[in-house]
Amino acid sequence: MATDTFLNFIGGRPADSSERMLDVNPSNLADVVGEFASAGAAQVCDAVAAAREALPGWAGATPQQRFDVLDRAGTEILARKEELGRLLAREMGKPLADAIGEAGRTGSTFKYFAGEAVRGHGEIFDSVRAGIDIEVRREPVGVVGLITPWNFPLAIPAWKVAPALAFGNTVVIKPADLAPASPWHLVDILQRAGLPAGVLNLVSGPGPAGAALAASPGIDAVSFTGSQAVGAAVAQAAVRTGARVQLEMGGKNPLVVLDDADIPTAVRAAVNGAYFQAGQRCTATSRIIVTAGIHDRFVDALIARLKQLVIDDALKPGTEIGPVVDERHLLKSLDYVQIGVREGARLVHGGARLTRSAEGYYLEPALFVDSTPAMQINRDEIFGPVAAVIRVRDYEEALAVANDTPFGLSAAIATTSLNYATHFKRHAKVGLVMVNLPTAGLDYHVPFGGVKKSSYGPREQGASAREFYTTVKTSYTAA
Repeated sequence: MATDTFLNFIGGRPADSSERMLDVNPSNLADVVGEFASAGAAQVCDAVAAAREALPGWAGATPQQRFDVLDRAGTEILARKEELGRLLAREMGKPLADAIGEAGRTGSTFKYFAGEAVRGHGEIFDSVRAGIDIEVRREPVGVVGLITPWNFPLAIPAWKVAPALAFGNTVVIKPADLAPASPWHLVDILQRAGLPAGVLNLVSGPGPAGAALAASPGIDAVSFTGSQAVGAAVAQAAVRTGARVQLEMGGKNPLVVLDDADIPTAVRAAVNGAYFQAGQRCTATSRIIVTAGIHDRFVDALIARLKQLVIDDALKPGTEIGPVVDERHLLKSLDYVQIGVREGARLVHGGARLTRSAEGYYLEPALFVDSTPAMQINRDEIFGPVAAVIRVRDYEEALAVANDTPFGLSAAIATTSLNYATHFKRHAKVGLVMVNLPTAGLDYHVPFGGVKKSSYGPREQGASAREFYTTVKTSYTAA
């Protein structure tokens, strides 16, 4: 069977390159999703130039014109969510039901920001001086570079592209090389929805393409989602050119389980947060902090649920956990399992590579107990289906351990106490707090982001997105 070829998209036209990369199904390594043009620095430069040329026209478009494009795109995405979800599941291993859900969320995100395009964001002030009127308005920041990850290849591009376009910016997007098909189709849908040439440009490729985009002097703002190490390099490059920077860089997210917790609720939160999507979420639960009175009963119930999990091809009905995305991430998770064993934590479930009917990157979810906060498995972001239980005396110690991390993205608590839940919401040093819910799982219409080393810059999503994608101009007029 011939492999489909997908080109980059620059200035309203397909753009080929001398380098190509393969997109392979991690559930079945014999299945090649497609062959993608791989951009170099020269193509990135061309894409930035095209976005710069298109900026005056799109920035000057009416709110209704922007609304119409985003709304049409959202409508098509929702109509095709099963098809797009199947593609997503095939290229990165997310179970089909979750992948279809992500596609639906993507369509809703474009619908939401279509509304933001026509919603008024200006203000009128009375001056403290007589005879002067003051107008404050928001204008697009300019040409925006977007560097997006592979783990949410529709949703994260959507929550960056949609507000950028809604507020009048032009865009160059560099999606992750591990999952380029979903963002390619997203750009295709938006182009057919009526975007003028050059407003949205796509340059697929490995790390050097992203580095070239972050360092481009033609970029006014860079929004990045990925690892902490790469995020720091992106920020340094962007700051040197004077570009605005927004970074989302992961977490080491705790779930606190108190003695008064409902055990089935706590187990559901732990399994979903730590292991669904093979733990490949920046909001995934990595540390499970359990008070002494409930510890043994909770661990027994958690192990029993882990033994029931269906781990298989992402496209098979009933699959709860698919493969990890590639061999490098599989080996990294296996390495951390061995690190945990060497550190003295006790591996009570999983941690081995699995075989299925087709060759893929399957890993049995790993659970450690008898771990301590200082262990490497409780300090590093693993980004795989590996979690560790930390036993603590009481709520006060649990809160202290939860906050003892350089990250600060998401935290959850399982409790039936309103007092503990309220205190935790106020004192957990994170950007997202969940009560009797997994650490992962977000709504598209409210702010997303963390504190400490998890995030840098304004929040993403919801009305907060305008803080990054617009700049404020204040005008004074003598009456």
